[in-house]
Amino acid sequence: MENTARVKSEEMVGRIDGRLMKNKVVKGIFLTATIFTSIILVVLLYRIISQGAPYLSWDFFQNFASRRPEQAGIKAAVIGTLWMMSVVIPTAAILGVGTAIYLEEYAKKSALTRWIQMNISNLAGVPSVVFGLLGLTIFVRVFGFGNSVLAAGFTMALLVLPVVIVAAQEAIRAVPNELKEASYGLGATKWQTIYRVVLPYAIPGIATGSILAFSRAIGETAPLIVVGIPTFVAFLPSGYLDSFTALPMQIYNWTSRPQLEFHNLAAAGIIILLGVLILMNSVAVWIRNRYQAR
Repeated sequence: MENTARVKSEEMVGRIDGRLMKNKVVKGIFLTATIFTSIILVVLLYRIISQGAPYLSWDFFQNFASRRPEQAGIKAAVIGTLWMMSVVIPTAAILGVGTAIYLEEYAKKSALTRWIQMNISNLAGVPSVVFGLLGLTIFVRVFGFGNSVLAAGFTMALLVLPVVIVAAQEAIRAVPNELKEASYGLGATKWQTIYRVVLPYAIPGIATGSILAFSRAIGETAPLIVVGIPTFVAFLPSGYLDSFTALPMQIYNWTSRPQLEFHNLAAAGIIILLGVLILMNSVAVWIRNRYQAR
């Protein structure tokens, strides 16, 4: 009996040692992957900042694009991006949140709704150039918007719309049923429950997912190229049907030039773009923390 117990004990210790060894190996693999990606990120940031930081000046923000690198600026691209996002944000937010509310609160659970939700999830992973082709067909050719702010804004809204819908659906599903039942018990209608109970509780998730989606819209280049947004613009748009350019297009234009000075200008534009993305992500984190505290 003692020999049998000793053998079992040794087998147990051997199994534990084997599991600990596997745990150390897996931990080492994950640590190596983390260190490798961190090194790549640091090198990339150092390259961009070292090239672009000397070109960041007030004149860089005030000047329009130019064929001379010492006179080139990013004013038209920054203002054009703001014009485009003024179309993307309300369009994607209203359509996305409205669709999520309908699918989660009003639509009956059936094969059709499951099919719609499956396709929405699949659209979130479709390459951005496909949305550019869709925007070119619908907004540029059918509606005749041309390479205007409206055409680009609606195209980018279609690009981020599936992400906004999925994020809003997940946030609405996270609302406890007890809160809804309590609202119904007090005599509230379905819309009153959604407006006063569901949406306030779901705002952190909706806002976080939406802002991250809008960040993607700011940095995408392929849909704008397909729609036909120009890379060289020396004026500001005065309306939503005017031609314009955006930050990704301006950066793309500078990187395609053979002169080294334009590559440095592109690095400066990337710094600005990264700053905008970091600011938007910070706002998303702030909104989430504020409403979760409440």
